[in-house]
Amino acid sequence: MNQTDQQILERIRSPFTKEIGFRQLIETYQRKVYQVIRRMVIIHEDADDLTQNTFVKAFRSLDRFQGNSSLFTWLYRIATNEALSFLEKKKNRYFFSLEDHREKMESYLDQNGNLNGDEIQLRLQKALLKLPEKQRLVFHLKYQEELTYEQMSEITGTSIGALKASYHHAVKKIEQYVLSE
Repeated sequence: MNQTDQQILERIRSPFTKEIGFRQLIETYQRKVYQVIRRMVIIHEDADDLTQNTFVKAFRSLDRFQGNSSLFTWLYRIATNEALSFLEKKKNRYFFSLEDHREKMESYLDQNGNLNGDEIQLRLQKALLKLPEKQRLVFHLKYQEELTYEQMSEITGTSIGALKASYHHAVKKIEQYVLSE
């Protein structure tokens, strides 16, 4: 655990500085947490809500945080679980297939003018939507967040071998999609 994490935890655990410590936790990690969620759920409003939920859950369970990992890793695990649960609930609640959900997200990418980027970026985003959620998460953590397989294993609770296989399959599927467009 790094020095910043230790300072944040000390402040949070003190009844006199708990609020300041939690505010520091949010300021330190909110952007990264939002990014991992946004890449999974695509829509800003959903990502914003899930980011808030992540920090609420973190606040409620900070007393159980044992410090075996960094706060970053712990928050990422909460965030990815929130995003995966959200996507699963959304599919079940609206009774649409995974394919319908992907088409809706692709449509959102096509219509959203805020996604400044060139054509290859748009193709990459569409390719990512074609991946199963777990592969999309692994690709995001490895390629976009540049995490090690060890860090990814801590976040996802998945073996390093399985993560390497998921990443390999994700890359191959993305290549096929981008080249076929």
